[in-house]
Amino acid sequence: MFHPDLIRHPDACPTLVLNADYTPLSYYPLSIWPWQTAVKAVFLDRVDIVAHYEREVRSPTQSIRLPSVIALKQYVKPSQFPAFTRFNLFLRDRFACQYCGRHVRELTFDHVVPRAQGGRTTWENVVTSCSPCNLRKGGRTPNQAGMPLHIEPIRPTSWHLQEHGRSFPPNYLHETWHDWLYWDVELEA
Repeated sequence: MFHPDLIRHPDACPTLVLNADYTPLSYYPLSIWPWQTAVKAVFLDRVDIVAHYEREVRSPTQSIRLPSVIALKQYVKPSQFPAFTRFNLFLRDRFACQYCGRHVRELTFDHVVPRAQGGRTTWENVVTSCSPCNLRKGGRTPNQAGMPLHIEPIRPTSWHLQEHGRSFPPNYLHETWHDWLYWDVELEA
C-alpha cells in the first residue's frame, strides 16, 4: 500500500516554519514555506529539519526527503505591534461584526467616530462591521445610532493577534505539524 506522501506532488508539500524556540513564526496566516524555499534553507544551513514527508525530490546527484517541519537556527523576534491592515483588523475582531456580533462572509470596516466628525483611521477608532450594520450606522457615532459596540476597539499586540489566529486553523494541517500547533483538531483517517 502506498503512503499518501509518496504520490503527493511536491507543490502539495508545504513546510511548517518554526522559530528557533520551536514555536510557529505566526499562526494566522500560518507560517509555511513552499518546498523549494525550505530545501534551499536546508542547503544554506539556516534551518534544522524537525520532520519530513515520505516524498523525495531528486537531482542527478542527490535525493532529499521534503521537510514538513523546519526550525530556524536564528531566533526572529516578532514585532510588538502588527501593521494596521484590513485583515489584521478583522482578525482582532475575530471576523465578527462589532455591532450585531454576526460572522458573515462580506465584512467591511467602520469608523466609530465617523471621519466627517473628525474620526481618524486608527486601531482605536475602526471596527469590523457587516454591511447592513455599517449602512444603518451611517455617519453617526454608535451612541447617536443606538448601536453599542460589543467590545471597545484597542491597538492589539502581535501576541494578541496570534492568540486570535489560533481560533482559525487553516484547511491543511499535515500530521507532522500537530505537535507544534495548538488547535484542537482530529486527524483524518
